[in-house]
Amino acid sequence: MIKPKATNIPKPTRYQNAAIDYYIGLTNSSYLHYGYWEPLPEKGEELTLTRLRAAQEAYAAKLMSFIPEGIKTVLDVGCGIGGNAAYLCDRGFIVEGLAPDTLQQERFIKNTNNQVLFYLTRFEDFHTSHFYDLLLFSESSQYIAVEDLAQGAARLLSSGGYLLLADMMRSDAEYREGIFSNCHVASKLHTALIQAGFKLIKSEDISTQVAPTIDLCVDNFRTFGLTTVKYIADVVAIALPPLYTLGRWAFNRWLEKPIVEGLAARAIFDSHLCYQIQLWQNSSLIPSRLG
Repeated sequence: MIKPKATNIPKPTRYQNAAIDYYIGLTNSSYLHYGYWEPLPEKGEELTLTRLRAAQEAYAAKLMSFIPEGIKTVLDVGCGIGGNAAYLCDRGFIVEGLAPDTLQQERFIKNTNNQVLFYLTRFEDFHTSHFYDLLLFSESSQYIAVEDLAQGAARLLSSGGYLLLADMMRSDAEYREGIFSNCHVASKLHTALIQAGFKLIKSEDISTQVAPTIDLCVDNFRTFGLTTVKYIADVVAIALPPLYTLGRWAFNRWLEKPIVEGLAARAIFDSHLCYQIQLWQNSSLIPSRLG
Protein backbone atom coordinates (compact mmCIF):
# COMPACT_ATOMS: atom_id res chain seq x y z
CA MET A 1 0.00 0.00 0.00
CA ILE A 2 1.26 3.47 -0.83
CA LYS A 3 1.87 5.52 2.30
CA PRO A 4 -0.55 8.50 2.45
CA LYS A 5 0.90 11.91 1.72
CA ALA A 6 1.46 14.02 4.81
CA THR A 7 -0.97 16.62 3.53
CA ASN A 8 -3.78 14.03 3.65
CA ILE A 9 -3.13 13.20 7.30
CA PRO A 10 -4.85 15.37 9.95
CA LYS A 11 -2.50 17.74 11.73
CA PRO A 12 -3.04 16.23 15.22
CA THR A 13 -2.14 12.81 13.81
CA ARG A 14 0.99 14.24 12.20
CA TYR A 15 1.99 15.72 15.56
CA GLN A 16 1.45 12.30 17.12
CA ASN A 17 3.59 10.65 14.43
CA ALA A 18 6.37 13.16 15.08
CA ALA A 19 6.10 12.33 18.78
CA ILE A 20 6.37 8.61 17.95
CA ASP A 21 9.58 9.19 15.98
CA TYR A 22 10.96 11.19 18.92
CA TYR A 23 9.87 8.43 21.31
CA ILE A 24 11.64 5.73 19.28
CA GLY A 25 14.86 7.73 19.28
CA LEU A 26 14.56 8.48 22.98
CA THR A 27 13.85 4.97 24.24
CA ASN A 28 15.66 2.72 21.73
CA SER A 29 13.00 0.17 22.61
CA SER A 30 10.99 -2.38 20.63
CA TYR A 31 7.83 -0.94 22.19
CA LEU A 32 6.05 2.25 21.15
CA HIS A 33 3.53 2.41 24.01
CA TYR A 34 3.61 4.57 27.14
CA GLY A 35 4.26 1.74 29.54
CA TYR A 36 2.76 0.85 32.92
CA TRP A 37 4.62 2.30 35.91
CA GLU A 38 4.20 0.02 38.90
CA PRO A 39 5.20 0.91 41.53
CA LEU A 40 4.63 4.57 40.80
CA PRO A 41 7.63 6.90 41.14
CA GLU A 42 7.88 8.82 44.41
CA LYS A 43 7.43 12.57 44.26
CA GLY A 44 10.70 14.16 43.13
CA GLU A 45 12.17 10.78 42.10
CA GLU A 46 14.20 10.85 38.89
CA LEU A 47 12.52 9.27 35.90
CA THR A 48 14.96 7.23 33.84
CA LEU A 49 14.89 5.41 30.52
CA THR A 50 15.78 2.20 32.34
CA ARG A 51 12.62 2.48 34.42
CA LEU A 52 10.62 3.35 31.30
CA ARG A 53 11.75 0.15 29.59
CA ALA A 54 10.72 -1.81 32.69
CA ALA A 55 7.35 -0.03 32.55
CA GLN A 56 6.96 -1.03 28.91
CA GLU A 57 7.53 -4.69 29.78
CA ALA A 58 5.02 -4.34 32.61
CA TYR A 59 2.51 -2.87 30.15
CA ALA A 60 2.79 -5.89 27.87
CA ALA A 61 2.20 -8.14 30.88
CA LYS A 62 -0.78 -6.00 31.89
CA LEU A 63 -2.31 -6.40 28.44
CA MET A 64 -1.82 -10.15 28.59
CA SER A 65 -3.63 -10.30 31.93
CA PHE A 66 -6.77 -9.11 30.09
CA ILE A 67 -6.65 -11.92 27.51
CA PRO A 68 -9.22 -14.64 28.32
CA GLU A 69 -8.27 -18.29 28.46
CA GLY A 70 -8.61 -20.23 25.24
CA ILE A 71 -7.43 -17.44 22.95
CA LYS A 72 -5.12 -18.70 20.22
CA THR A 73 -5.11 -16.28 17.26
CA VAL A 74 -4.43 -12.56 17.66
CA LEU A 75 -4.38 -9.74 15.11
CA ASP A 76 -2.27 -6.87 16.42
CA VAL A 77 -3.82 -3.83 14.70
CA GLY A 78 -1.45 -0.88 14.40
CA CYS A 79 1.28 -3.20 15.60
CA GLY A 80 4.03 -0.58 15.66
CA ILE A 81 7.52 -2.03 15.68
CA GLY A 82 6.67 -5.44 17.09
CA GLY A 83 7.16 -5.30 20.85
CA ASN A 84 3.70 -6.53 21.83
CA ALA A 85 3.58 -9.06 19.00
CA ALA A 86 6.91 -10.59 20.01
CA TYR A 87 5.81 -10.70 23.66
CA LEU A 88 2.61 -12.57 22.79
CA CYS A 89 4.30 -14.83 20.25
CA ASP A 90 6.88 -15.89 22.87
CA ARG A 91 3.97 -16.94 25.10
CA GLY A 92 2.37 -19.25 22.60
CA PHE A 93 -0.13 -17.06 20.76
CA ILE A 94 -0.44 -17.17 16.98
CA VAL A 95 0.03 -13.49 16.15
CA GLU A 96 -0.30 -11.45 12.97
CA GLY A 97 0.53 -7.74 12.70
CA LEU A 98 -1.02 -4.96 10.66
CA ALA A 99 0.14 -1.39 9.99
CA PRO A 100 0.27 0.97 6.96
CA ASP A 101 3.82 2.23 7.60
CA THR A 102 6.82 0.80 5.73
CA LEU A 103 9.28 2.00 8.39
CA GLN A 104 7.31 0.18 11.07
CA GLN A 105 7.19 -2.88 8.80
CA GLU A 106 10.99 -3.05 8.64
CA ARG A 107 11.38 -2.72 12.40
CA PHE A 108 8.51 -5.12 13.09
CA ILE A 109 10.09 -7.86 10.97
CA LYS A 110 13.42 -7.35 12.73
CA ASN A 111 11.98 -7.27 16.25
CA THR A 112 9.89 -10.40 15.68
CA ASN A 113 12.76 -12.27 13.95
CA ASN A 114 10.58 -12.56 10.85
CA GLN A 115 8.41 -15.07 12.73
CA VAL A 116 5.18 -13.03 12.67
CA LEU A 117 3.13 -12.37 9.55
CA PHE A 118 2.86 -8.66 8.75
CA TYR A 119 0.23 -6.95 6.60
CA LEU A 120 1.19 -3.58 5.12
CA THR A 121 -2.25 -1.99 4.97
CA ARG A 122 -4.74 0.18 6.78
CA PHE A 123 -7.18 -1.61 9.06
CA GLU A 124 -10.08 -0.18 7.04
CA ASP A 125 -8.76 -1.86 3.87
CA PHE A 126 -7.84 -5.20 5.42
CA HIS A 127 -9.71 -8.33 4.33
CA THR A 128 -8.99 -11.97 5.05
CA SER A 129 -10.72 -15.32 4.67
CA HIS A 130 -10.35 -16.33 8.32
CA PHE A 131 -11.44 -14.97 11.69
CA TYR A 132 -9.43 -14.16 14.81
CA ASP A 133 -10.03 -14.99 18.44
CA LEU A 134 -8.84 -11.56 19.56
CA LEU A 135 -8.04 -8.20 18.00
CA LEU A 136 -5.52 -6.03 19.85
CA PHE A 137 -5.55 -2.24 19.52
CA SER A 138 -2.67 -0.97 21.64
CA GLU A 139 -2.50 2.82 21.17
CA SER A 140 -3.75 2.46 17.60
CA SER A 141 -7.49 3.06 17.96
CA GLN A 142 -7.02 6.84 17.71
CA TYR A 143 -5.93 6.49 14.07
CA ILE A 144 -9.17 4.77 12.99
CA ALA A 145 -12.67 6.28 12.91
CA VAL A 146 -14.89 4.78 15.61
CA GLU A 147 -17.39 3.34 13.13
CA ASP A 148 -14.65 1.73 11.03
CA LEU A 149 -13.04 0.29 14.14
CA ALA A 150 -16.24 -1.17 15.55
CA GLN A 151 -17.60 -2.58 12.30
CA GLY A 152 -14.22 -3.84 11.12
CA ALA A 153 -13.60 -5.61 14.42
CA ALA A 154 -17.00 -7.31 14.25
CA ARG A 155 -16.22 -8.43 10.70
CA LEU A 156 -12.84 -9.95 11.57
CA LEU A 157 -13.67 -11.63 14.87
CA SER A 158 -15.10 -15.08 15.31
CA SER A 159 -18.48 -15.05 17.03
CA GLY A 160 -17.74 -14.65 20.73
CA GLY A 161 -14.29 -13.31 19.90
CA TYR A 162 -12.67 -10.46 21.80
CA LEU A 163 -11.50 -6.94 21.19
CA LEU A 164 -8.74 -5.74 23.53
CA LEU A 165 -8.33 -2.00 23.34
CA ALA A 166 -5.75 0.04 25.26
CA ASP A 167 -5.39 3.71 24.46
CA MET A 168 -5.54 7.34 25.44
CA MET A 169 -9.08 8.71 25.13
CA ARG A 170 -10.79 12.05 25.55
CA SER A 171 -12.82 12.09 28.74
CA ASP A 172 -13.69 15.70 27.89
CA ALA A 173 -15.69 15.80 24.66
CA GLU A 174 -15.21 19.58 24.47
CA TYR A 175 -11.44 19.18 24.00
CA ARG A 176 -11.33 19.41 20.20
CA GLU A 177 -8.08 21.15 19.26
CA GLY A 178 -4.55 20.33 20.25
CA ILE A 179 -1.90 17.64 20.25
CA PHE A 180 -4.20 14.93 21.66
CA SER A 181 -7.40 15.88 19.84
CA ASN A 182 -7.19 12.89 17.48
CA CYS A 183 -7.89 10.59 20.45
CA HIS A 184 -11.43 9.28 20.48
CA VAL A 185 -14.07 10.59 22.85
CA ALA A 186 -14.48 7.67 25.26
CA SER A 187 -18.28 7.84 25.30
CA LYS A 188 -18.53 7.87 21.50
CA LEU A 189 -16.22 4.89 21.15
CA HIS A 190 -18.27 3.03 23.75
CA THR A 191 -21.50 3.76 21.87
CA ALA A 192 -20.07 2.66 18.51
CA LEU A 193 -18.91 -0.67 19.92
CA ILE A 194 -22.26 -1.35 21.59
CA GLN A 195 -24.06 -0.59 18.33
CA ALA A 196 -21.75 -2.99 16.47
CA GLY A 197 -22.74 -5.84 18.78
CA PHE A 198 -19.98 -5.74 21.38
CA LYS A 199 -20.37 -6.22 25.13
CA LEU A 200 -17.92 -4.67 27.59
CA ILE A 201 -16.43 -7.44 29.71
CA LYS A 202 -13.77 -5.62 31.70
CA SER A 203 -12.17 -2.18 31.84
CA GLU A 204 -9.50 -0.46 33.89
CA ASP A 205 -8.33 3.14 33.94
CA ILE A 206 -4.52 3.20 34.09
CA SER A 207 -4.04 6.94 33.56
CA THR A 208 -2.00 7.27 36.75
CA GLN A 209 0.35 4.45 35.74
CA VAL A 210 0.85 5.91 32.25
CA ALA A 211 1.39 9.58 33.17
CA PRO A 212 5.06 9.29 34.29
CA THR A 213 6.04 8.56 30.68
CA ILE A 214 4.58 11.89 29.61
CA ASP A 215 6.60 13.58 32.36
CA LEU A 216 9.77 11.78 31.27
CA CYS A 217 9.38 12.74 27.61
CA VAL A 218 8.62 16.37 28.44
CA ASP A 219 11.56 16.59 30.84
CA ASN A 220 13.94 15.14 28.27
CA PHE A 221 12.68 17.45 25.56
CA ARG A 222 12.98 20.46 27.85
CA THR A 223 16.49 19.48 28.99
CA PHE A 224 18.00 18.25 25.74
CA GLY A 225 15.73 19.27 22.88
CA LEU A 226 15.21 22.92 23.73
CA THR A 227 18.82 23.30 24.85
CA THR A 228 20.04 21.96 21.53
CA VAL A 229 17.67 24.19 19.57
CA LYS A 230 18.84 27.23 21.53
CA TYR A 231 22.50 26.37 20.89
CA ILE A 232 21.89 26.01 17.13
CA ALA A 233 19.97 29.28 17.08
CA ASP A 234 22.81 31.07 18.90
CA VAL A 235 25.37 29.74 16.40
CA VAL A 236 23.21 30.73 13.41
CA ALA A 237 22.67 34.20 14.92
CA ILE A 238 26.45 34.68 15.01
CA ALA A 239 27.30 33.13 11.64
CA LEU A 240 24.25 34.03 9.51
CA PRO A 241 22.17 36.82 11.10
CA PRO A 242 19.67 37.06 8.18
CA LEU A 243 18.98 33.33 8.38
CA TYR A 244 18.52 33.62 12.15
CA THR A 245 15.97 36.40 11.65
CA LEU A 246 14.06 34.29 9.12
CA GLY A 247 14.22 31.24 11.39
CA ARG A 248 12.97 33.20 14.38
CA TRP A 249 10.03 34.47 12.35
CA ALA A 250 9.21 30.92 11.20
CA PHE A 251 9.46 29.65 14.78
CA ASN A 252 7.06 32.28 16.07
CA ARG A 253 4.72 31.69 13.14
CA TRP A 254 4.50 27.88 13.10
CA LEU A 255 6.46 26.16 15.86
CA GLU A 256 5.98 28.07 19.09
CA LYS A 257 2.38 26.97 19.70
CA PRO A 258 2.90 23.18 19.26
CA ILE A 259 6.09 23.32 21.35
CA VAL A 260 4.34 25.18 24.16
CA GLU A 261 1.50 22.64 23.93
CA GLY A 262 3.96 19.78 24.04
CA LEU A 263 5.58 21.14 27.19
CA ALA A 264 2.11 21.32 28.76
CA ALA A 265 1.24 17.74 27.72
CA ARG A 266 0.85 16.44 31.29
CA ALA A 267 -1.57 19.21 32.27
CA ILE A 268 -3.58 18.67 29.08
CA PHE A 269 -3.69 14.92 29.73
CA ASP A 270 -4.85 15.36 33.34
CA SER A 271 -7.54 17.86 32.36
CA HIS A 272 -9.03 16.34 29.23
CA LEU A 273 -7.96 12.72 28.75
CA CYS A 274 -7.68 9.31 30.31
CA TYR A 275 -5.98 6.03 29.46
CA GLN A 276 -8.07 2.88 29.58
CA ILE A 277 -7.71 -0.82 28.87
CA GLN A 278 -11.00 -2.32 27.72
CA LEU A 279 -11.93 -5.90 26.89
CA TRP A 280 -14.99 -6.28 24.65
CA GLN A 281 -16.68 -9.45 23.40
CA ASN A 282 -18.37 -9.78 20.04
CA SER A 283 -21.92 -10.90 20.82
CA SER A 284 -23.35 -10.44 17.32
CA LEU A 285 -24.09 -13.40 15.11
CA ILE A 286 -23.25 -12.82 11.46
CA PRO A 287 -25.37 -15.03 9.13
CA SER A 288 -22.38 -16.31 7.15
CA ARG A 289 -20.97 -17.80 10.35
CA LEU A 290 -24.07 -19.73 11.34
CA GLY A 291 -24.04 -23.39 10.58
